[in-house]
Amino acid sequence: MIRTGVMLAAMATASLAQAVTVTAPNSSGPWNGYMNVFQLPSNGSGYVFGSGWGLPDLVSSFNDGAGTITMAPNTIGDPNNFWYQNTTGTAPDPVNPGGPGQKGNKSMQANLYIEVNDNSLSGQSVTFEGVVLSNTYTSAHTASIFIRDFAPDYSSSNDIFIPATPGPFSFSLATNPGPGRHVQYGFQTAGENVWVTDVAPFGNVVFGPAVPEPASALLVGAVSLFGLALPRRR
Repeated sequence: MIRTGVMLAAMATASLAQAVTVTAPNSSGPWNGYMNVFQLPSNGSGYVFGSGWGLPDLVSSFNDGAGTITMAPNTIGDPNNFWYQNTTGTAPDPVNPGGPGQKGNKSMQANLYIEVNDNSLSGQSVTFEGVVLSNTYTSAHTASIFIRDFAPDYSSSNDIFIPATPGPFSFSLATNPGPGRHVQYGFQTAGENVWVTDVAPFGNVVFGPAVPEPASALLVGAVSLFGLALPRRR
């Protein structure tokens, strides 16, 4: 029996040495926000700009009591025609047509993520686990979950994206070894910007923490019977 326990502990330790499991922390985690802005598909979908944005500006919010993260379509308070179209034909100022009922004039790609730069995730099999509690987006917006592995100068990346389909998720990326790499994991929503009073009909997406798998719990329990403590997963 002792030999079996030692063997289980050795197998678990070997696995953890080659693989790292991450989950989304609450609002106290080191979250980052980045927004990429594109022309609408009707205007060619060309890239316009990208920059760091505050988390509320991504229209992301945390409920630490429930352990949830909610993302909704991006809103822009600037009524300029760079951001909005005079689709209703009622805007008194065609240069600044933004307001209730007006269609957005850009496609917004909001990224909410954790970035690890200390090499602890480099050269590892990184698994991201959690759950999509709900996704009520209309066809105007999409939501994805990702792991990205950037070169030191961000010139290239090794990526995996999966759709935010309601239910548990667990997927992995084999990251590249080497110093200075940037490993990111998090959530992305994309679609046209919406005037703040018009957001509700477009829906939102809600993420939650990972749910432990019974098999994992049994393994930890079996090893613990022999007084062997496994490193806690993040």
